[in-house]
Amino acid sequence: MIEGIGKIINRPTKTGGKIYDKFFVYIPASVAKDSAFPFKPGEEVIVRIEGDKLVIEKKFDKNKQ
Repeated sequence: MIEGIGKIINRPTKTGGKIYDKFFVYIPASVAKDSAFPFKPGEEVIVRIEGDKLVIEKKFDKNKQ
């Protein structure tokens, strides 16, 4: 299993005169380029919190099953 050190980044954005937080998860290239990495750029994912873990998983289209 490939692993690396990532980072949570906040990039506040200004929309309509108000500032909103926008959070990103940085995934190291060595992890994202591994053949076992399950996501593609731009793909929608499901994000949830389980205890002290952040879980990111594929979003499956129910119409395609």
